[in-house]
Amino acid sequence: MTVTPIELSASGIHLSRGGRIHAGARPVDAGRDGWHLKAFHARTGVDVHADHWQVNTEAEKIVSCIIGKIRLYLRPERPGRQEGEEEEEIRLTAGSAAIVPRGRWHRIQLDIPSTIMTITAPCGGRLERCADPL
Repeated sequence: MTVTPIELSASGIHLSRGGRIHAGARPVDAGRDGWHLKAFHARTGVDVHADHWQVNTEAEKIVSCIIGKIRLYLRPERPGRQEGEEEEEIRLTAGSAAIVPRGRWHRIQLDIPSTIMTITAPCGGRLERCADPL
């Protein structure tokens, strides 16, 4: 078998429970099996859906800042956010990561253009537009 380099910003990587790894420009339809790894360079908020909250209902999610500086925001855990209750802000710099708990709404904002890597389950993700424009 020939081993070739993978351009992470152009490929999605699927890590299956059975130990197989698939890399390609298009995600593999793996159903509920395994994990997806995605790395990308974000220049603006559009690249990270900064105007949307995201949630992963099936698994936790790793958000890692490879290069740059980003802010990861988590909604308060209780439904029906109280007035004045702030989102939790986690600042990530190059080489740092955070684990987003399963079912916790989150969003990313850039401080500067950054390279980001995420790892999560291939299913159970949803987006919701932020109520207040950023």
